[in-house]
Amino acid sequence: MGEGLFYLWDDFTKSMKRIAIISGVCICVTIFACSQITEKISGTDARGKSFAGAAACISCHKDIHASYVNTGHYMASAPANENTVHGSFKKDSNEFVVNASQKVVMEKLDSGLFQTYYLNGQVKARYRFDIVFGGVKGESYLYWKGNELCQAPLSYFQSQHQWSTNPGFGYNFLDYPMPRYIGKQCLECHASYIDNLPEEKTILAKGDQFDKNSLVYSIDCERCHGPCAKHVDFQTQNPNIKTAGFVTTFTSLNRVQRMDMCAPCHSGKPSVMLRSAFEFVPGDTFANFKVPEFIHPVDTSYVDVHGNQFQLLQSSKCYLKSKMDCATCHDPHISTKGNDALFVEKCLTCHSTPGNATCKMVGRLSDASLKAKCIGCHMPALPTKIISVQVSDKLPSVQFFVHTHHIATYPQEVKKILDYMNKHI
Repeated sequence: MGEGLFYLWDDFTKSMKRIAIISGVCICVTIFACSQITEKISGTDARGKSFAGAAACISCHKDIHASYVNTGHYMASAPANENTVHGSFKKDSNEFVVNASQKVVMEKLDSGLFQTYYLNGQVKARYRFDIVFGGVKGESYLYWKGNELCQAPLSYFQSQHQWSTNPGFGYNFLDYPMPRYIGKQCLECHASYIDNLPEEKTILAKGDQFDKNSLVYSIDCERCHGPCAKHVDFQTQNPNIKTAGFVTTFTSLNRVQRMDMCAPCHSGKPSVMLRSAFEFVPGDTFANFKVPEFIHPVDTSYVDVHGNQFQLLQSSKCYLKSKMDCATCHDPHISTKGNDALFVEKCLTCHSTPGNATCKMVGRLSDASLKAKCIGCHMPALPTKIISVQVSDKLPSVQFFVHTHHIATYPQEVKKILDYMNKHI
């Protein structure tokens, strides 16, 4: 009897060992499989394994992605091709004539798209379309010169459908073969990431030397939501859990953090950056990234409307007397270009309630006219001093107009309305 029990116990022990070994193998296989899934999802982004890459977001956020591709943020940069370069390459409109001896011709060659500079009928230089910057008001183009990025001679002025000089360039092209190098700070607001090459490889460089393979185009999801590899992995493995985990949402931030999230690219040209804006993640304090700027009190004649939306908005009474932030009026996932009616609705959420300021033109204009004028009067489109281009040597520079974010009363705009009323009413 005792011997039988011994053999039963021995069999039981061996069975348990086999079960333990099999279980251990299964666990190891499961862990390995999960690690492979994680690696597949989050291991290919140039920013590191904590980033998933925008493509990983599309499967769950198709509608948001379909809308976002129409926004200025998405169009901030893109690889240049026939779909992203909107200027014409047709023979009747692909030449930019400088004078009798100089012209730049947009050409489609077997090796790509090029801006070709001709002097006295001879090809002097070719600049390949490699990267497109912008796409709302206009486009500028970059080309690779080794590991350096340079700006091509011409931009495209979207509203007039014309090739133009680049902002800041004169009309004389004789000295253009000197490259205009593009630094990392330009890319920090026009792309989601690029890495510099090690310093020992850039000793003789004239401009920033970049790792071409590290470029992440556009302002992508993770510039505003932070690294999302854990989020993607978690939601992929737990599809029934609808509460988003491991991701920063705008609503989870306080007002200062929300404003700071937009500041790296919407506070004008930085003074001296202490850290790269590529390192900024939502929830960070922007003041920790740059040397403070000591500027005059905000004045629309001093602070340029292009890129300084952060300072201009914070100087407005609407901002100072409310809890508004950038997202009060802007949904970054949707293109609202030209939709003044939408922004007027935002104004009226506050300015149609008792105790809030009402327009002094009430009673002098119809309700319909009044509501249509909020943005035009109180956030008028003003010329930026930073961006101006030339489309002809015989015409003055063309300025770009941007709606100021300093919400206020502008006497010159009121005068325009009163003059119109006097003439037509």
